[in-house]
Amino acid sequence: MRIEELLKDVREQLERAGIASPAVDAELIVAHVLGESRGRVQSFAMLGTELDEGRAERIRDLADERARRVPLQHLTGRAPFRGIELDVGPGVFVPRPETETVAQFAIDALAAVPDPAPIAVDLCTGSGAIALALAQEVATARVWAIEKSAEAHAWAERNVAALGDGRVELILGDAADAVELLPPELVGRVRVLVSNPPYVPADMVPRDPEVRDHDPDLALYGGPDGLDLVRVISGVGRELVAPGGSLVLEHAEGQGEAIRGILSADGWRAAATHRDLTLRDRATTAVR
Repeated sequence: MRIEELLKDVREQLERAGIASPAVDAELIVAHVLGESRGRVQSFAMLGTELDEGRAERIRDLADERARRVPLQHLTGRAPFRGIELDVGPGVFVPRPETETVAQFAIDALAAVPDPAPIAVDLCTGSGAIALALAQEVATARVWAIEKSAEAHAWAERNVAALGDGRVELILGDAADAVELLPPELVGRVRVLVSNPPYVPADMVPRDPEVRDHDPDLALYGGPDGLDLVRVISGVGRELVAPGGSLVLEHAEGQGEAIRGILSADGWRAAATHRDLTLRDRATTAVR
């Protein structure tokens, strides 16, 4: 069977299933099975390249799973995030493109610190995406990452081992206990505290099956108004962050005003909410 024909079949199957990007997902499934890049798959399609039945059957099986709304990243075991690729799977929150915008605020703040080895902390690190992006893009930074879930921590451990460059320390524990979990010498010396905490209100079940049925509840739900962990991080951050240091929080559209109120009441300065590339409120920053 020609790759072009199989891509068309998979694309149409995923489109019927309501997948938002059926053509992209079809190409990435084929690329995964072939061990090639998406660009190479596109070239094979244009050249009329044929595929053996064994690999075609594997592609059809994965397409069936994707049509049942299993996340593409669970099928491939990989999730791109900025300039890195992370190992992901069941039990860990799959990093989303919008979080790359949040990471940029943290990277910019860390890069601006006049310190040869600036310190950053990532709370609720999940797969380790933000922590590893900080270490990758601020070459002198030292980063600590804390994750409460044992399952997510196991994925983060793999990613830190592969991508941490010896400058990311991973801790299994609760963000609420960060002051006790981190080395004592870090307290009051952290220059950037960043977090993508659970922020979905308890009674608001996500519409997308990929999120609702596959992302762990611990990474999604943040109490009645979604801001329980934001309140915790605001208080913990006041102890951890150095004067003049930065706090960066991801959140949902519509939560910015409430978060600015929480931060201001706790003594943070210059609280501001920022939009992502879809023009939705996505991050709130503040200064200690």
